[in-house]
Amino acid sequence: MLRLRLFFCGAFAFLLAAATPARAVILWSDLPSRVIHATPDGTDILGGKLKRDDAASDALYFCFRVDPLSDPADEPYFALFQLVETNQMRLGVGNAPEAWGYSAAYTSEIGPSNKVFGEFNLRSAHPEAAPMGVTMPYELPSHNQPRTIVFKVQYVPKGEDLVTVWLEPHLTHGATAENQPDNITTKFKANASFDEIRLRHGGNGNGWIFSNMAVATSFDDFVVTRFWETWWFRALAALALLLWAFGAMQVLQRRTFQRQLQYAEQQRAVERERARIAQDLHDDLGSQLTRISLLGGLLKADKYNPEQIEAHAGKISQSADQTVRSLEEIVWALRPGSDTLQSLTDYVAHFANELFEGDRLRCRLDLPADLPALALPPEMRHNIFLIIKEALTNALKHSAASEALVQAKVEGDKLELTVRDNGRGFDPTRSRDAGNGLGNMRRRAQAMGGNLAVETGPGRGAVVRLTVPLPMPASPPVPHMAFNGK
Repeated sequence: MLRLRLFFCGAFAFLLAAATPARAVILWSDLPSRVIHATPDGTDILGGKLKRDDAASDALYFCFRVDPLSDPADEPYFALFQLVETNQMRLGVGNAPEAWGYSAAYTSEIGPSNKVFGEFNLRSAHPEAAPMGVTMPYELPSHNQPRTIVFKVQYVPKGEDLVTVWLEPHLTHGATAENQPDNITTKFKANASFDEIRLRHGGNGNGWIFSNMAVATSFDDFVVTRFWETWWFRALAALALLLWAFGAMQVLQRRTFQRQLQYAEQQRAVERERARIAQDLHDDLGSQLTRISLLGGLLKADKYNPEQIEAHAGKISQSADQTVRSLEEIVWALRPGSDTLQSLTDYVAHFANELFEGDRLRCRLDLPADLPALALPPEMRHNIFLIIKEALTNALKHSAASEALVQAKVEGDKLELTVRDNGRGFDPTRSRDAGNGLGNMRRRAQAMGGNLAVETGPGRGAVVRLTVPLPMPASPPVPHMAFNGK
């Protein structure tokens, strides 16, 4: 993943370095605003930084912005961005003396709607509407209606230069000299040699405001391209999108793999549970049914001995009861919804009530009603039940107790189950008592990551306390009803 990202970044850097186009060159600029009023001849603002003579053969692009302070009612007046060569007036663009609108002066042609040779009205997207519904072919300069003018001079050696003027051209991203509308484009010939640039105003009115003046080698240099419109930004965005898509694909693949692992683990858990149930069926039910079968055979053999018949019948009844309990355990493990902590405590209560039914030992249950609704893995649920079952069976068979107590509580992320009796107790270090399943109980607790503690001694009763970590809760706690045994 990291190597691929580095590769993409390196490829993009190479692409950026290799594909960056050569920018047009700004040869001169004067951006601040200048108020020009009553300057008939004007003064040079170029400062000798640039010039072209009759031998030039390249193309230059001129740009400036104007906001006329003079209104149409102030006519006649002139205001020009003037090219000057050796103190001789050459091409001027702005408002020619007799044109009465945006126009060029000192041209080598007369415009179709002009009356004076050397003046050429500029085509506009906002032509003036004259009386009688006639549209005039020019736009009157007006204050607070600023206009940007760009003109190109294609220099022709020893000949008249070719001039193209755009009045208020489109200068947004993607604009070029070639895709400007025809209704703002004017073409004519003029002598555009220069070694000075002057800003001139004469006649009536309050003058013009000139700003953002520049001379460049390409129309593109006047186009305003915001950074999010540039090709490199779009390429970077595309690369970022590609990296995001790749990362999202990696995350999706990782999640898919994790789901597959979880599914495989669930399948293994199901297989283990099936194997355990099959083993229980074979070991518990199989052995009990075999014992019943053998006792039935003995019952037939001793059919004329009443005492033996009674003994065999009692053993058959006992084995049948154990078989029923074993079958109930298997059914409980298979029943939908039995994988919760609630179900476990319910079944512990049911098992305890049946185990001690009809016996002198009284079993009390202290199972709280606010146990969290947690789903327990099958092996964990099975191990917990077998530990409690073994502890209760030991209390019934070996403790000679009159009372037993089963408690359950949750503290933090741990479940604590306790089986307590008031019997004679035992010495857990003696091998005879260790045979009561304590070793198996401890191994089951360790398999769950828990702990089994036994507190006992001769004449002190016994306390078996199981503590196991719980999985994270999947839903809010559900109410639980306490069960009281005999």
